[in-house]
Amino acid sequence: MRLKAGCEIKLSAKVPTALVAMLRPRSGAHQWVASEKYELEPFVEATDYIDGFGNLCQRMVTPTGPFTIRTEIEVETAPTLAVNPGGPPTPPERLPDETLVFLLPSRYCPADRFKSLAAEVVAGARPGYDQVEAIRAWIREHIEYRYGVSNESTSALETLQDRAGVCRDFAHIGVSLCRALYIPARMVVGYLYRLDPMDLHAWFEAFVAGRWYTFDATQAEPRGGRITLGYGRDAADVALITELGDIKSEGNQVYVVELERPA
Repeated sequence: MRLKAGCEIKLSAKVPTALVAMLRPRSGAHQWVASEKYELEPFVEATDYIDGFGNLCQRMVTPTGPFTIRTEIEVETAPTLAVNPGGPPTPPERLPDETLVFLLPSRYCPADRFKSLAAEVVAGARPGYDQVEAIRAWIREHIEYRYGVSNESTSALETLQDRAGVCRDFAHIGVSLCRALYIPARMVVGYLYRLDPMDLHAWFEAFVAGRWYTFDATQAEPRGGRITLGYGRDAADVALITELGDIKSEGNQVYVVELERPA
């Protein structure tokens, strides 16, 4: 399917201030970027670089006062998610080198403290894909989706205590439980077609049966129509805007629509 997606992020700063944005998707195995537009108002010079997780990032210095970032992209992506019930785990000794970092505890995903809960959640599930699906279903059943409970510093342990959070928090718990079972898991941020209410979104992926699979505990069933902007160990690695100084957010707008594929 062909999707057009975009966002407008409004910021303000009292003095020129550096920031890093992660708002440009990269073409890869599961998506192809057909076109993109990136506007800065007022215009400032920006440079791109690739971070340690393969994400395309933009460095810039905001002017004093209001500053707006607008992006619009057209991306070819899958209308459905790949699933693999019964898919086996990949033994740790056979994991690709680049997946090993996604086994380790991280700032918001202290996986070493989730081992007992992980064993309880997946009890009776076949090792591998079915264990991750059991984790996704458990989060959806036991964690309430609710705004105002968490913030940018909330960890998976705190969300577990509150039993409530938003997509970021759901992903952190999923990542933590997977890693506790020695299943590589990473956080993903991007767009989801027909997300309600519409906003930028977060979910998680787990490496089983020799590849990455998508899991999203905020949704009742597997849903395609996703555009990935970034991958990381947790939210600290995939912040869409990282302020390197005192910058105030003035709000944002997000949209995703389906387009007819060119003949």
